[in-house]
Amino acid sequence: MRQVKREMKSFDTFIPVRYGPSSSTTMKLRLCRGLFVIVLLAAALAAGRFAHAQVAPSADAGGARLSAGGTASGYLLGYGQVKIMGASAFVDGDTKRHIGFEGEARWLLFHWKLSDTGPSADESASTYLAGPRYSRYYGRFQPYVKGLVGVGYFNYPYHYGKETDLVVAPGCGFDYRINRRIRWRAVDFEYQLWPQFHYGQMSSAGVSTGLRFKLF
Repeated sequence: MRQVKREMKSFDTFIPVRYGPSSSTTMKLRLCRGLFVIVLLAAALAAGRFAHAQVAPSADAGGARLSAGGTASGYLLGYGQVKIMGASAFVDGDTKRHIGFEGEARWLLFHWKLSDTGPSADESASTYLAGPRYSRYYGRFQPYVKGLVGVGYFNYPYHYGKETDLVVAPGCGFDYRINRRIRWRAVDFEYQLWPQFHYGQMSSAGVSTGLRFKLF
């Protein structure tokens, strides 16, 4: 292991390397992931029970709704200023008071080869976030703002290192109602901050588009 670290050190000027978080940081991140799952499950159950207890006079005037969907994403990653593509899955809970929640998982991958025979410089970033969301209805349009927080996993090119960090992500966008159950997530903008990134705070920003389906 010491021999590997000495060889990698000389490459630091090109691709910085981190060998992973400390045991205390790992424990905190495991707790964060566990809380993320618990919050999503609790919010989904609460939204479901509340929705069944309401009488909705119209498609957009009910007590609470739970939706899920997916998007295609294009991002500018702060590390190396790389344009990176990916996909996401999300769960939304809305109430008639306009305050709800969003849980989101996003996977971004950059694939690049120097030559046909050489190794690929695969760089990836995945995030698992949740937080409050505020939205309103204007006819078929539903604009929203959100503030998410969670955990992010980053893999350096050529598998030279990886790390796990806190991620904070404000965002905004709007959905367009196609029918009672299907909405087009026309634009979702998100600005991600990685304040604990090993080589200084990293940020990334991108837009996504996809479909959202009403569950109940």
